[in-house]
Amino acid sequence: MDLSNAVHSETAHAPPISEAGAKRGGLKDGWKRLLESKTGALGLLLLVIIILMSVAAPLIAPHDPAKANMAGKLLPPAWEAGGNADHLLGTDGLGRDIWSRIIYGSRISLIVGFCSVVISGFIGIALGLLAGYYGRWIDAAIMRVVDAFLAIPTILFMMLFMLVLGEGVGTLIFVIGITGWVSYARMIRSEVLSVRERNYVQAAKVIGTGDFRVMRTHILPNVLSSFIVLSTLSVGRVIISEAALSFLGLGIQPPEVSWGGMLSDGRQYLATSWWVATFPGLVITITVLAIIFVGDWLRDWLDPKLK
Repeated sequence: MDLSNAVHSETAHAPPISEAGAKRGGLKDGWKRLLESKTGALGLLLLVIIILMSVAAPLIAPHDPAKANMAGKLLPPAWEAGGNADHLLGTDGLGRDIWSRIIYGSRISLIVGFCSVVISGFIGIALGLLAGYYGRWIDAAIMRVVDAFLAIPTILFMMLFMLVLGEGVGTLIFVIGITGWVSYARMIRSEVLSVRERNYVQAAKVIGTGDFRVMRTHILPNVLSSFIVLSTLSVGRVIISEAALSFLGLGIQPPEVSWGGMLSDGRQYLATSWWVATFPGLVITITVLAIIFVGDWLRDWLDPKLK
């Protein structure tokens, strides 16, 4: 019996597997691990609250985030002397309500974070699959491009592109997306180099399955768990990158509100009005930590090496 017939015979006599049952078991295991992980549950709860806050911003924000009121500038938080209950976290140098600006700023940070990761992930998966599956000169060419990107700090690439292309949310998403694919490509390539040598992949090639179908059906599903974990953690990195560019004046421009822009506005008041920069920085820290906690939980759930 040749290898082709052996593959068909083995497949035909394999015990049937319920896909729905497998999904239920996987989800059940995921929720069990989430309940066992205090940091994972806390991170997911915080992330859900932040997402809901951004979606419902027009409903829950007490003030217009862009409306200036010079008569009420630099009011301290409500619990401090001179504070106003109408401005829970105080006001900035133009009298704008900090709590309202934080709520609206979450929209920009989350949109930039998730959309940039989608772009980076798509590019990284495509190039990583090609490099790992075909190897040889294709692998060498893609890896040399990766080395070139790694040789220069990413923030310098971002600053250069922003200076050339101009400011704006769309430009920022595009710039962060096309400069952040390197980590995905390297990770996917290393995973593919291992998966492509497994027996079921070799058997699929023997029976004449095309390269595209092999990559889509047999290789991609086996590297998606690592990609999901890495992309989750990368959202936090992208939020920090957006804040850094906005802090430098190259990211989101007024009247749009971003957490990085709020930090930039508050740096001149650090010695006299600590709340102007402290609260945006605290929200960035909490959001990034929440995403990291969720990423750790996903890694524990999806990575078979840790089960």
